[in-house]
Formats: sequence, C-alpha cells, structure tokens
Amino acid sequence: MAATDIALDLRELPFSLRGSWLDLSPVTGMHRTVADVHLVSHVTGMHPVLRLVPEGGAGVRVEATASRVSWTDDDGRVEAVFESTSALRFRGSGLGMRFAASDELTPFTGGYLFTDPVDGAIVLTSYETGRRYRFTVLRGSAEVVGDGELGAAERAVVLSGSDWEVRVSQTETAPAASPPAVEFDELVESRRTEFARYADAVAGPGAAPTAVKAAYVLWSATVEPSGFVGREAVLMSKHWMDKVWSWDHCFNALALAPLDAAAALDQFLLPFDHQDAAGALPDSITHSEVLYNFVKPPIHGWAFARLRERLTTPLDRDALGTVYARLAAWTRFWLESRRAPGHALPYYQHGNDSGWDNSTLFDRARVVEAPDLAAFLILQLDALAALARELGEPAEEWDDARIVVERALYDELWTPDGFVARAVADGEPSTATSLLASLPIVLGEWLPSDVTDRLARSIEHRVTEWGPATEPPDSPLYESDGYWRGPVWAPSTYLIVDGLRRAGRSALADRVAAGFRAACERSGFAENFDALTGEGLRDRAYTWTAAVYLLLAADHRPSGER
Repeated sequence: MAATDIALDLRELPFSLRGSWLDLSPVTGMHRTVADVHLVSHVTGMHPVLRLVPEGGAGVRVEATASRVSWTDDDGRVEAVFESTSALRFRGSGLGMRFAASDELTPFTGGYLFTDPVDGAIVLTSYETGRRYRFTVLRGSAEVVGDGELGAAERAVVLSGSDWEVRVSQTETAPAASPPAVEFDELVESRRTEFARYADAVAGPGAAPTAVKAAYVLWSATVEPSGFVGREAVLMSKHWMDKVWSWDHCFNALALAPLDAAAALDQFLLPFDHQDAAGALPDSITHSEVLYNFVKPPIHGWAFARLRERLTTPLDRDALGTVYARLAAWTRFWLESRRAPGHALPYYQHGNDSGWDNSTLFDRARVVEAPDLAAFLILQLDALAALARELGEPAEEWDDARIVVERALYDELWTPDGFVARAVADGEPSTATSLLASLPIVLGEWLPSDVTDRLARSIEHRVTEWGPATEPPDSPLYESDGYWRGPVWAPSTYLIVDGLRRAGRSALADRVAAGFRAACERSGFAENFDALTGEGLRDRAYTWTAAVYLLLAADHRPSGER
C-alpha cells in the first residue's frame, strides 16, 4: 500500500472524498478561479457555498494532500479533513478562519444564517443547493456575523484563538445525530489509508506518481447515490463539468475494473437507469437534472467487451442478462428511430450526438450518416450477438443487422481518400479532415487490409508529440483551443489505440499512447490538450482523461508487472 499522501494543487484538483458531493477548491465556476478556497457543493449544480478566509495572519500558504488541506503562516495553522461524505472538520491553532457566505449567495436568493435554539448549532441555509450547512463547535467559540438578519451585508462564522475545532455538515431539513467526535488526526490517517488502498487497486501497487494522481482524480470525483444519480458515480469532474455523460462513463468503468466488478458495472449501467421508452440513453445525468435533447454515440457494446476482458471477477448470468436487455433497447433505438426511410445507416442529428460537438465533420451539414457511428454500431451488434448466444437467446436479429450496416459503411461512406460522412438530406459528403472520420479504426481486425492502411496513414498524419490531434495542425480549420477542432482528447486517443492494436498496428498504437501519457505527465488530467504544446486546456480535473491514462499506463507495463 502507498505509504505517503500525494500533493495537490487545488487550482487544478479539488480536495474531496470518495462518495461526497462536497469539495474544497478555489474554482467556483466555469473557467473561474478565485484567490480563496471555497466549500463547494455539487447538489443541484456547482455552487460555492462558503468562502474560507484565514484570519489573524499574513502570507498564509495553502497546501493540500489527498487526506487534508492546511493553511499556514509563521504563527499558526488551520487544517481541514473530511469526517464523512457530508461533513468536514476544521481545526486551528494560532490562526483563525472566517467561513463567509459566498459572494454568489445574495440576500435576494436567500442565504440565511441563524443559531439553532435546540442545540446551539449555527446554520446557513443555501437557496442554490437547497441544503443547510451546520456549524458545530467542538472546541473554542465562534463569532456569528449577521445572525438571524435578513439582507445582512455579511453572513459569516468566525473561529479564532489558540485552539479551536468545528464540524461543518451539509444537511437537509433535520440534522442527523452527531457522530462521535473521532480525533482529527485519526480522521486524517483514515482518509490517507482509504485513498492508498484505492490507488493500489486502480493504479497498481507501487504505481508512478502520475498514476497515483490519476487514481485520486477518479476517487475524489466519485459521489454516492443521490437525486437522479441512483448508483455510485464518477462525475466527469468536481469542477464545473460535474455530470455523467452517456459515453464518458464507459472509460471510467474500464478504469474501475481492477477495483471491483460491482463498481465498474455500476459505472457502466448509470445512464441505462434513465433509458427512455424508445431505448435512447440521456445525454447527461447529474444530481437534479437528466437531459434528453441529445444522445451520445453507441460505444457501449465495444466498452462492455473491453470491460469483460479487464474484470478479474466474471459477471454472473443476471448481470449479463441486464446488460443484454439494456444494450438491445439502445441498439434498436439507432436501428428504428435513427435511420431515414430506405436508408441502411443510422444518423446523428448534431455533432453533440457524436460527442465531438463542433467537429469539422459537421460543418457542411449537421444531420449526417457518419462512419464512426456505423463502426460503433457494428461492434455493438457483434457484442449483442455474442451475448445472445451466451445466454441462449436468438442472435439472428443482430447478425442480420450487422451485415446490413457493415455493407453500407463501405458502399456509401468509403472513398479512395478514406471515410466521409454524408448528409441525410442530399447525400453530399462532409469535409474529411477531422480525426472523427478515422475512428472506424476501432473495428480493428474486422477491417480489410487496404482500409486499415489508409486509416493508419490518416491517423499518423494527425499524431503530434502529445497524441492524435482532432483536426490536423496543417488544416486551415485547425484551432489550438478549438475543442474538437484541434486539441488532443482522451476518448478518441483510447479508441484509436485499441483499434490499431487489434488491427495489428502496434508500433503506431504505441506512439499514440506514449504521446498521450506524456501530455498527462506534463500537464495533468485536463479536459483536452493543445496538440502542439501539450498544455492542458479547459477543466483541469477530468476523470476520463485520468481513466485513459491509467488504462494506457497499465497496458504499457510489462505483463509480469500488471
């Protein structure tokens, strides 16, 4: 088991605990990092609830590990640790702390601070989260600013003195019974041990520091069931991208396979809990919102096949039956609700459906029959046929549909220059510069050799020092921070690496994987990376980036070290 904590930069990685909807971070909104650390809640969205301002010192330094956060100056120290998924403990000596209602909680929206006459706890209600934040003073005394006042200029709880300690809990209407006050240092050691065990399981014993940090990204972004999230879930981030999208969860499920089969299967099945009557998955899920305005690509058959390869404990027949039923409904959605009359291929309605929101492949038309979609559906149909046979169910429906879609992929979307998408309205081809057109490489060993050759050349043209650019840097459409119009992304990288390996192109797969690992080792686990500099872009605590790093790192280790 890992012997020491890892150091965290709170500007990049929030301080949190597996299962908690809370974190400590100076990131308080989209692309917004402020000076002070905040207590942030992800219930009903991302909301900075309390601003944590050290009092009584100058030149305060903030440091964090996986188990604690500390504020220190020459004369004193404040520390924070998670007591539970819904409570943190703070203690101070020689340095105070002002817990101020966040600037975003205005009198109009109803932040209200009062002292509970039952037990003397100090309570802040939050309009934004719909929750209460209870301060229970364990040592020392607290000053309450704006107690019981409406429209107060400031609402704050101030702890100061030579020795103080307070519990801050997120509650609903009535508080739960207060747990026994475990010593602060015991809590720190428990959190350190919990994370070390998790890191050993997910990253492997003795893992390199970047892999341990990747494990922390997954661990800290995990939330317990609440609201619309009916299973333990790994959010995309505990910064502003605090949702589960219906394809990112697949990569996180693969990374969780070494932890245990139940955690991995829960992560895989999350969006299927909200499958609609037509079989479609929602676009995204979070605590208080399920969106159906878009879907995401059907990579789930591919992902489930890869998941079964990585699990150390086989899934039982009931689990396989559940997955089969859900995948069958999801596949019929594409075959029955997303094929134009007389057409063999399904279509995307917008780039958002593909997961590549603004890819150049959608510049000429949004509603297109796309080669990646056909390739994913072929793999999903193949996975369904295999599952049907394993479960003793008829497989002909899936075999027949696979033949139709595979034939149409080559007859309608293949050109001498590679794959294109075609507009459903008039059959006109898309531009062909986006890496998205090369994703049929995921078919691996099923591809004809000449198609493999062409796709490999196309991918190689887009590979930089940091991985495969989503738009080639020599394209007039390339944008360095253009989302899917240039930067390197985790999911496209992993799909390409997997396809190249199964197609027998290991040397190119190794080059792609090495570049992406280098980007993470240089710039952390950002949402995406500048294809030419390797700089991390956008949200800096992205779980599918961490997951893909762990998957590529595990594949890179010699078999005897796995």
